Amino acid sequence: MKPPFTRGEMESAIRNAIIKFEQEFMGRGPTDVRASILRDTILIRLKGVLTPAERQLAKSEEGIGMVKQMRQNLISQGREQLCREMLEITGAETTALFTDIDTRIEERIIVLTLDRDLEATFR
Repeated sequence: MKPPFTRGEMESAIRNAIIKFEQEFMGRGPTDVRASILRDTILIRLKGVLTPAERQLAKSEEGIGMVKQMRQNLISQGREQLCREMLEITGAETTALFTDIDTRIEERIIVLTLDRDLEATFR
């Protein structure tokens, strides 16, 4: 039986879900998003993630801390929704979610670990 998605289709669906999530929670989406499936892990790299206000804040060390804290709070608030969307796309439960942002280069990384190996479904 053929899986419901090819690897590329699943990565594209994840990418689109992340863009939508970022738009809803931040009011704007990133300029570029890449999603990669690595066994039981999804690695998502977002570029161009800062809002104009965050760029201004990030000019100081204190502001960088504020941007990072705000982004952590927002992902915590949206975690359930994001994990639910990933379950719908992948059929796998999210066991952990990690994220960090580099304000200097305006990139954010999101790492999701899952309860099973997704690569096995594409073989």
